[in-house]
Amino acid sequence: MKWTIWTTAGVLALSMLSMPTALAAEGEASDFTPRTYDAISIDTNLLAVSQLYKYDSGLSFEYPDAVRGIFVTAHSAGGERFDTLVDLVDSTDLNAMVIDIKEDLGYLTYIPKKDSELAKLDIGQPFMKDPRKILEVLEEKEIYPIARVVVFKDSVLAKERPDLSFVDGASVWKNNSGDSFVNPFLKEVWDYNVQIAIEAAKLGFKEIQFDYVRFPEGFEKRAETLEYSMGDYEDSNLDPVQRRVEAVTDFVAYAREQLKPYDVEVSVDIFGYSATLPEAPGIGQNFSKISENVDVISSMIYPSHWTSYFGIAKPDLEPYKLVSEYAKVENKKLSELKSPPTSRPWLQDFTASYLGSGNYMNYGKAEVEAQIKALKDNGIDEYLLWNAGNTYSKGVDYTP
Repeated sequence: MKWTIWTTAGVLALSMLSMPTALAAEGEASDFTPRTYDAISIDTNLLAVSQLYKYDSGLSFEYPDAVRGIFVTAHSAGGERFDTLVDLVDSTDLNAMVIDIKEDLGYLTYIPKKDSELAKLDIGQPFMKDPRKILEVLEEKEIYPIARVVVFKDSVLAKERPDLSFVDGASVWKNNSGDSFVNPFLKEVWDYNVQIAIEAAKLGFKEIQFDYVRFPEGFEKRAETLEYSMGDYEDSNLDPVQRRVEAVTDFVAYAREQLKPYDVEVSVDIFGYSATLPEAPGIGQNFSKISENVDVISSMIYPSHWTSYFGIAKPDLEPYKLVSEYAKVENKKLSELKSPPTSRPWLQDFTASYLGSGNYMNYGKAEVEAQIKALKDNGIDEYLLWNAGNTYSKGVDYTP
């Protein structure tokens, strides 16, 4: 797999006004023209220049001692709930927020300025009227800001560009929930999402968290009947499972490389069960390969999302044991890597009543603390809390 790297040339062009006059006069920027690289190769000249010329958003954030964060929808960030959530973080040992920038349907959660490249995409929604002001509040409160970018789950782009999605007969394919995905094999889809991530970095976010970095669940059952392009992977000699793994892994590596000049961390959300398998075959997620190409790996290990795993018949009823058993598996997997990323799992702060009577319990202070303690007992200090409605349990000791 090969791609063309444009980032450094683009950054230098944007940075000419702040570059030393002598360098601009000598025309050294002209040396950085687009080049083609193998997916696993790194051009040290480009990398060196990207380290020299970092984009400055004008905001300053320090990485915390250990990230302890909450998920914040764009509606909450842009509405009355924001002050309450800021107070929660500011008054406890929490120190970070994950805020939707591109949400689950595929919309941008704010209206970009007319001079922004994102304005041309016409996907902005006024959920947050002024994301920059939100970031300025977080800067003042020393709250670490993480931008969540949903990647391949994208009903908006799929509807607008069926050629970038999966077609079933005369229409774009939808899953059982009515959602559509775009095609991880296609470089155009990669660039679309990287462009959004770069704009988030320019706004001032210090980390880009990519979510839904995968093929649709159950894709392997429809791979032979859906219509879609395999792009540069058409001539691959790999079997179908490994092609999907290669495409997903290549996207992560590509996105991280493109974001280097913007001085941000790159994290990826991943299914927890992927760490327990060589790879998740249908969706293309290989825990180890993705981990090798990110700064942070965030496994979604909500007890409610497991069924009879690790010898636990009803995982939702045993949050400490489930998280502890998972952490042991993940620690072993990460220990096998040369440069393992930071582990920062997603934990459950919601009640999974949909599991039915006898299979769930109400989650609150004790259950959240049990999960945090399970991580800590296994040497994992970072975590994120998920509650879709952003209603978090009261009185939790976030460093038990």
